[in-house]
Amino acid sequence: MKEIKITDIKGIQIGQAENQEAGTGCTVIICKEGATAGVDVRGGGPATRETDLLNPINMVQQINAIMLSGGSAFGLDAASGAMQYLEERNYGFDMKVAHVPIVCSASLFDLTVGNPKIRPDKEMGYQACLNSETNESIKEGNYGAGCGASVGKIMGPQYAMKGGIGTSAVQIDNIQVGAIVAVNACGNVVDYKTNEQLAGIYDQEHNCIIPADEVIFKQIEKIRELPNGNTTIGCVITNVKLDKAQCTKIAGIAHNGYARAIHPVHTMSDGDTIFVLSTNEVEIMPDAVGILATEMIAKAINNAIKAADSAYGLKSYKELHD
Repeated sequence: MKEIKITDIKGIQIGQAENQEAGTGCTVIICKEGATAGVDVRGGGPATRETDLLNPINMVQQINAIMLSGGSAFGLDAASGAMQYLEERNYGFDMKVAHVPIVCSASLFDLTVGNPKIRPDKEMGYQACLNSETNESIKEGNYGAGCGASVGKIMGPQYAMKGGIGTSAVQIDNIQVGAIVAVNACGNVVDYKTNEQLAGIYDQEHNCIIPADEVIFKQIEKIRELPNGNTTIGCVITNVKLDKAQCTKIAGIAHNGYARAIHPVHTMSDGDTIFVLSTNEVEIMPDAVGILATEMIAKAINNAIKAADSAYGLKSYKELHD
């Protein structure tokens, strides 16, 4: 097993665009020739587009892009930029009178940082697609959909820390599996191997991170609901041959990676979502992809936190460890 860049996976291109001043952005994963896909939404407050068509019982078998964005439900507009980009190049579902690009998307809530009136739109989504053409290494941390992300909001935004976007990918022989995740969790992020607190509820007085479950259990009779404005969104990408049902199942399995790295996860105020994309090149047991996907998701979450820089009044993992 060797580590690779997620952009090394054949058949896909990834691009990002962001407005650093406004604190928001988007990340697109493009598969021009089409890829099989599935999705699993576990959080209680999702913002998504075209996820129903990924149900294995529905007609369309392949999609052309996935857009991950900030901006809450407003940010779903970034997918229109990917639609334009792909239509101009004649990619999409052939309806004889037009090629209709199939673009799925999910958005996270970052309106509490930067300028809440500026969100990812069609223009930003189109620019992310143009940026994907270079197929350069993906910038992690405060970029793309992770630009305005934060974590550890259970005691309110004043205790939160900086989230971000992260990637992780491996290759075993000809098999490639990777993940890209924008981490904007209500809960804390922990090291998925050691359970060490990496980022979350920050106690400025004692310069430490308070475990989220401690806060919840100590105030269990007072807390009636968790703060809104969260959601972690991500995508598993592989060259292994999978059908829609298998992609959907692996998306569900991959949520174990969220559970390993985010505490608590899948809350009522998170819209946690994972897509799976298959470029259908190599045949192996699908369960092996599920195992690798779980690991890659958890590692991408950790990488996102470790790459993030302090911004918008939010301290980062880097700042605490300088």
